Amino acid sequence: MAQPLAREVAVEVAKQYGVCIRPVPLKRLDTHTGQWEVVDAPCGATLEAKCPPCAKRNRQLRMAQCREGWHLDHEPAITPDQPNDAQRWLIEFRADAQAQRERAASTGEDTADWDTAIEGIDAEINEADMRGNVLGRTAAKRNRSTKRRQDAPDLPRRAMTKSTLGRTFTSSDGKTYRPSLFVTLTLPSYGKIKNGVPVDPDSYDYGRAARDALHFAKLVDRFVQNLRRVAGYDVQYFAAVEPQKRLAPHLHMAIRGTLPRAEVKQIAAATYHQVWWPPTDRVVFDGDRLPVWEDEVGYLDPATGEVLPTWEEALDQLDHDQAAEPLHVSRFGVQVDVQGVLAGTPDSDQCIRYLSKYLTKSINDSLHPGDQAHKDHAARMGKALRFEPCSPTCPNWLRYGVQPKNAKPGMTPGRCRGKAHKPDHLGYAGRRVLVSRKWSNKTLAEHKQDRRTWVLEALGQSDQPPDPHRYVWKPVPAGDANLAPLAVRLLRSVAERQRWRAHLARLQAQADGQDPSATAPEGRAA
Repeated sequence: MAQPLAREVAVEVAKQYGVCIRPVPLKRLDTHTGQWEVVDAPCGATLEAKCPPCAKRNRQLRMAQCREGWHLDHEPAITPDQPNDAQRWLIEFRADAQAQRERAASTGEDTADWDTAIEGIDAEINEADMRGNVLGRTAAKRNRSTKRRQDAPDLPRRAMTKSTLGRTFTSSDGKTYRPSLFVTLTLPSYGKIKNGVPVDPDSYDYGRAARDALHFAKLVDRFVQNLRRVAGYDVQYFAAVEPQKRLAPHLHMAIRGTLPRAEVKQIAAATYHQVWWPPTDRVVFDGDRLPVWEDEVGYLDPATGEVLPTWEEALDQLDHDQAAEPLHVSRFGVQVDVQGVLAGTPDSDQCIRYLSKYLTKSINDSLHPGDQAHKDHAARMGKALRFEPCSPTCPNWLRYGVQPKNAKPGMTPGRCRGKAHKPDHLGYAGRRVLVSRKWSNKTLAEHKQDRRTWVLEALGQSDQPPDPHRYVWKPVPAGDANLAPLAVRLLRSVAERQRWRAHLARLQAQADGQDPSATAPEGRAA
C-alpha cells in the first residue's frame, strides 16, 4: 500500500510537463481535407485546486501583462479598424428591420416576430467582430444626487489631460526617471483579530464585513474614479483582489505614474460607495411562510394574496422618500500602503510576483488546514452572507418583501446560486484581476499569442495565422467510442512535451556552441 499508484504518478508527471490534467475533448473537422480528429483543449482553469498547469500558465500570462504595461513610456495606440463591407451591410439590414418593426408597431400589429428577427441580427453583428450594441443603453438610468457626504473629506481636482503616462523626473546627471506606484488598500476593522480570527466572535461585526465584501468591487471603481480626478490624467492600473487571513478582500494595485503618498492616502480616505437598495432591516417572510409564485403576476403574500412590489417599484419608493438612507456605505480602512517603484529594479519584479501570488488560489485556500478556529470563522461569515442580498436578482429579496429583478418561479431566500454566497468566494463575486483598458495595449489573447510565437520560432516553425474558417469544432458526446481514456490522452501529451523539450535543448546547445548530440535524446526530457 506504500507504493504509489501508477495512475497518480502519470498525473504528477503530466503536471511536471505542464500538461492540462482536465482536458476538454473536441472534434475538429478540417474543411480542406474532410477529416475528423479529436483534439484536447486545455481546461483554462485559474485555480491550482482544479488544474495546476493551466493555473500556472494563466498566472504567467498575467505577470507578462503586468510587466509590459506598468512602466510604459509611450501612449498606447488603440484605433478601431475601419468597418468592412459585410459589417456595413449588417448595419443597413438592421436599420431596415428597425424601420419595419416601428411601422408594424404604429399600425397596432404584433411585433414579436420582428423582435425575434432583430435579436438574431444583433447576434450576427457581434459575431462579425463588432463590439457593443447598436442601440447602446436603452433602459432609463436612475439619477441620484452627486453631492458628497458630509462625513467624507473633499478632494482636489485637476484639469484632465489626454494622457495615460505619469510624470518624469530628471536627475542632475541628465538621466530621466519615470516612477510608478504600488498601492495596497484594505477594508476597515470589524473587531480585534489575532492570528486571522476574531478575539471575540460575538462582538465581531460579521454583517458589515459581509456587505463590504459584497460591494468591494464597486468601492474599487470609486477609488479609480477619484484617483483619475485628482491625478489629472487617465490613470492606468493592474490590480489583484486577494483574501486576507481574516477573510476580508483587499487590493494590490500597480499604477502607472506617480502621485504624492499623502494624496493617495487622502483619496482612499475620501472614497466611499453608497448602496441605494431597499431596506433589509425588517424580515417579512421567514421559515415556512414564504411568498408564492403565480404565473403572469409574480410573487404573492401567502396570507393576503397581495402582490409583492417589484424591484422597480421598490426603487421608485426609495427615490420618492426624501429621508431615505442608503442600505450600506462601504469605505476603505486606515491601512493604506504606497510604494514608489522604478522600472527594471528588483522591487518592480518583486511587486509583480506579489501581485500574482494568490491568483491561483481561492479564499478557502487561505484557511489553515486543521485549524478549527479559522473554519468556524469562515462558517460564521457564510452564515452572515446567507440571507444578505448580493444583487438586484438575488432571491433573498423575497425575505424582505420585495420581488427580485427578473423574478421567476422557484426562488427561495437563503438559496441564492450567486458566486458571492459560495464558500470559495465568501462575499466577493467580482473578478480577481482588474486591468484598465489602456494598460499594455494588448489583450490577454495577444499576450498568449506572443508566447506561442516565441515557442514556434524556437522550434523553427512558421507562425502563420490559421484560417479561422478552415476548421469546424464540435463537442465530443459522452461515451464516444473514438475518445481514448483520459490516461492515454495524458500520456500522449507528455510524450509530445518531451519531444518539444528535447528539440529546444538541441537548439539551445547549438546556440551555446555545444555538441547537439550531448543533449537529451529524442523522447527524453531536457
